[in-house]
Amino acid sequence: MSIRIALLGYGKMNQLIEKLAIAQGHSIGLKINSKNRAELKPENLVDIDVAIDFSTPAAAFDHIAFCLKNNLPIVVGTTAWLERLPEATTLAAQHQGALFHSANFSLGVNIFFKINSLLAKLLKQNPDYKVEITEIHHSSKLDAPSGTAIVLGQDWTTAPSRFQNWSLDNKANDYSLPIYALRQPEVVGTHIINAQSDIDTIEIAHKAHSRQGFAQGAIVAALWLQHKKGIFTMDDLLTNP
Repeated sequence: MSIRIALLGYGKMNQLIEKLAIAQGHSIGLKINSKNRAELKPENLVDIDVAIDFSTPAAAFDHIAFCLKNNLPIVVGTTAWLERLPEATTLAAQHQGALFHSANFSLGVNIFFKINSLLAKLLKQNPDYKVEITEIHHSSKLDAPSGTAIVLGQDWTTAPSRFQNWSLDNKANDYSLPIYALRQPEVVGTHIINAQSDIDTIEIAHKAHSRQGFAQGAIVAALWLQHKKGIFTMDDLLTNP
């Protein structure tokens, strides 16, 4: 099945998605960036099957709301908008829309999520281990910490846990899980969970070598979302391929 895609945001990720999608027989019907945002209007959605958003935290929810109100399925890889997920859920129900969102579309990262979840369950109540998360991304990444790091942190801060929340750069107290956000040139994305005691250190890590895994995952999600209604994540795709 081939689909026609609207790209919302036209940075490095959606440029790669465009290249991969065309190579796979799909087509791009609309490309929106900060310079032509006025072109995102209902009359330009003719024959568009799905939108893929890798834009900015400030623009993402507006794109989501527009697509849901206009019955256009949307796949969202932009992060730092999830505090408005309840609003998106309401809009999806009102308009019978479809939203697929993920902090990370890489299959490897989603396997890493599962490993992190298990480690968190085993160590949540063990105060002997000092736990911290480090994420490293390219210098142009706008949000910090990354959405992936926040998802990883949530496994450690959900009850029952000795951590009540997470804090950026360990600015809180012993009950906060520290997340360190580093920005370096040409780094695609690295996430490290470090649990250290006086006796030993447990460390798990995921390092992306290219953006292709993220881009391919977004295309797979766009195909999977066809003819569905509701709010979905990578867990839905992986458990019901």
